[in-house]
Amino acid sequence: MNTVKRPRRTFNDDFKQQMVNLYQHGKSRSELIAEYDLTPSALDRWIAQATQSGSFKTKDNRSLEEQELIALRKELKQLRMENDILKQAALIMGRKSQ
Repeated sequence: MNTVKRPRRTFNDDFKQQMVNLYQHGKSRSELIAEYDLTPSALDRWIAQATQSGSFKTKDNRSLEEQELIALRKELKQLRMENDILKQAALIMGRKSQ
């Protein structure tokens, strides 16, 4: 079994769209994978993204729950930072009043 990890490749949106178009017009999944040396998971992801949103950007293909979770994590981080600042301010004000 080949354990050599091949280098990560990147593909532009035009190439991804061409692969999806070829698939949608009858070229088999296995033919595309072999001919263009693609991973099955990459091709499957491109087909799903093109079908769902028409975009190959991850952020455009997130579910509402994923978007909400990201927003909530960002808000939590901001609130923790503000809380830390307020704690520091309270300590400083406490020292000044003594």
